[in-house]
Amino acid sequence: MAADILITLIIFSSLFGIVFVFLSTRNKERLALIDKGADAKLFNSGKKLSFGELILNLALLAIGIGVGVLVGAMFEQGGMEEDIAYPSSIFIFGGLGLVASFFLNRKLSQKED
Repeated sequence: MAADILITLIIFSSLFGIVFVFLSTRNKERLALIDKGADAKLFNSGKKLSFGELILNLALLAIGIGVGVLVGAMFEQGGMEEDIAYPSSIFIFGGLGLVASFFLNRKLSQKED
């Protein structure tokens, strides 16, 4: 019982530490650039993901996972081991869903330009 609590505490504190170090280092880098006279537009150079793109990504990922579960069940009925059928199908079809969302997002962003 105590080991479970300790493991959970270690995992969450490690995640917190990683995020804290990342954010504090990024803040120090930005402050150093500002002190040297860099333009503030430098920090906003990346393209931000819109809400519609995020929903499209999540929807196609969920569809891919659902299809992967169905195909995994068919493989299991066909005689493949359950430990192999489900994870492989889920990862393959989830990945295909993400690839499809990438191409759809790229097509939509080209249409906007």
